[in-house]
Amino acid sequence: MKERKYELSKKTVIEQWAKNYDKVMVWLAKLQKKDQAGWFLWLYCKKTGKTPDELLTLKSDPRSHAAEELLDTFVADESLDIPNSIKVNVAISVKSFYEHHYCGLAKKSGVIDLIKQKPYRKHSKEELIKIYRASQNPRDRTLITFTWSSAIAKESLTKVKWKHLEEDWEKQELPYISLPSEIIKGHGRGKYKGVEQHTFLTPEAKRDLIDYKDWLQRIKGKQLLSEDAIFVQTIKPFNPLNDSSLSRINALLSKRSGILFSWHDARRYVETALEEIKIHPNWARKIRGRKVKGEEAPYSRPAIEQLRNAYREAVPLLEFTQPTSLMKLEQRQQIVEALNAKIMDGQPLSEEDKANIERYHITIFRKRAIKTEHNGGDCGEQFEQIAESELLSFLKAGWSIVKELQSGEVIVKR
Repeated sequence: MKERKYELSKKTVIEQWAKNYDKVMVWLAKLQKKDQAGWFLWLYCKKTGKTPDELLTLKSDPRSHAAEELLDTFVADESLDIPNSIKVNVAISVKSFYEHHYCGLAKKSGVIDLIKQKPYRKHSKEELIKIYRASQNPRDRTLITFTWSSAIAKESLTKVKWKHLEEDWEKQELPYISLPSEIIKGHGRGKYKGVEQHTFLTPEAKRDLIDYKDWLQRIKGKQLLSEDAIFVQTIKPFNPLNDSSLSRINALLSKRSGILFSWHDARRYVETALEEIKIHPNWARKIRGRKVKGEEAPYSRPAIEQLRNAYREAVPLLEFTQPTSLMKLEQRQQIVEALNAKIMDGQPLSEEDKANIERYHITIFRKRAIKTEHNGGDCGEQFEQIAESELLSFLKAGWSIVKELQSGEVIVKR
């Protein structure tokens, strides 16, 4: 039997340690992940030889930096045999403990620079379809397409309800989902006040969600109410999935498919697709549920439709269950290149071209050329600012690169 490294676990730390300290229980009552935070604080107390009350005493004099120095010593001590990833979480919990007792530590204390050892996973569509096919019920299939189209975080997946979908979502091509600040990162407190998530489902995710809803109602006999959680256990009493449930589903699907993944991988997948279509950064942040400065709330219907239209361009990049999705993406790219060539040659667009622009939601950028004349002659240099996706066509036409801009666009001349 493997010997346990620590005598207390995250499951036992509250009952066997935290309940002995009123200040710790007051702090934990304000947190969402009590077991984790409590365990990290316990580990810190164990390694520093201090009780929670003694930690707070170190800040009884606001001018003293003894608490900060103790934390700095802890994170710098390599003899503790604690990985930096755990030290980071310990430092976060310790700072939170002090902050919630109104004696916060200096911001620079306990800072650790983490060097990522492995690159982030970037799943191909072929890998995602393997994960999808490893799912053995409509709920798990929906979890995959729902998450890989909406970028909804793991902690929010357990709280998203049917009421968060727009009223007529089943009739929409790209159903809209609005998550309030209380169920996304930050929970609407402090700097996260007013932050909401405004995101969408792809047609394939909508299809799976409809199938899942029908399965719950018709096969499982569950009555669905607007206040019900979307993702629930598959047996009565159909309790909402929690963090542990999602982790088990994740582990099971990874084992069945042979493809390692995390729910957070889906957020990077969506972000990559949004970057490829060059969506406005603020819109990408709204879709991912991140802070956008200087915005007004609540989000208006016209703004939602504008965001939906922008998201629509990413759908070919996001969908992976349709056998024709890659073919459609390649066809769209060919049409874009043909349209760019026509525009470059000054040819008028045909009715079919206009129909393709509408059908494939193509955005055409036309920028006036700038000519410079030399010595009063008619011939001069011609400059244009173009999208990076147009660069190959321009180079083939004899243009040369002048400057690459931070926006991703390029200035070319001939």
